[in-house]
Amino acid sequence: MNRKRRQTETEQATAAEQLADQLQPGQSIDLLKALHILTRDGRINQDSRRKLKQVLHLFNFIEPLMQQVMDERGELTLIDHGAGKSYLGFILYDLFLKSRDTGEIHGIETREQLVQCSRALADELGFERMRFHALTVEESIGSTALPQTIDIVTALHACNTATDDAIRFALAARAKHIVLVPCCQAEVAAALRASKAEALAATPLAELWRHPIHTREFGSHLTNVLRCLLLEAHGYSVTVTELVGWEHSMKNELIVARATGQRRGNARARADAILSEFKLDGLRERFLY
Repeated sequence: MNRKRRQTETEQATAAEQLADQLQPGQSIDLLKALHILTRDGRINQDSRRKLKQVLHLFNFIEPLMQQVMDERGELTLIDHGAGKSYLGFILYDLFLKSRDTGEIHGIETREQLVQCSRALADELGFERMRFHALTVEESIGSTALPQTIDIVTALHACNTATDDAIRFALAARAKHIVLVPCCQAEVAAALRASKAEALAATPLAELWRHPIHTREFGSHLTNVLRCLLLEAHGYSVTVTELVGWEHSMKNELIVARATGQRRGNARARADAILSEFKLDGLRERFLY
């Protein structure tokens, strides 16, 4: 019995050491349990490890932007659009704002139940400067429930057109920084699919999206290209990179935009030409404004 107990204690100590190696200093274990990244007994499984790695890696991209804003104006307002369960917002608050006396994070989500759950968790953890709003993108633009000055807008795995909603909100708010990890871009792929026969008869380039899997992936790529052009047309410099290794997530593209006030002169014209070339005229309102 003593040997079995010692073995259990050794396994627990090893698990604790492995977990400590993956966490940031001072990171809340209670938060990670509430988000189901850790089990009730504080352990982490393979799926949770991937999720934790993605969020912490994204934090490493966002933290310098948050610090820059703090250094410049001594305050920070970050809006997490399409927040869902607010994984990202909670992690950002826990690792960056919790130890500071100022700064707010607002989560915008259309599903009232998720908003209520996030509010309850913030109250439970004492995260007093987190706010959650049940708003559509139209309602969020110009909403008096949100601060007038918005520094950073994020959207993590906001599905399909929800990423475009976050961009529209960020542009309306004149956010200094925009950080996007797009997901499930189906709208452009559906438009490509609808005109595929016509495209195949007109140009060999349509071979790029002839097969269904290529339609999906090419549509996803084209969507993000149009998003980058839209941001550049509105005076943002854009960097596109991968978030984590492809073994962790196939939805892995990270778009980081910084307001410079210098519009790329041909960005709108190029987006217009792409929409015409691929017979996506019905999407002009989404990508040209």
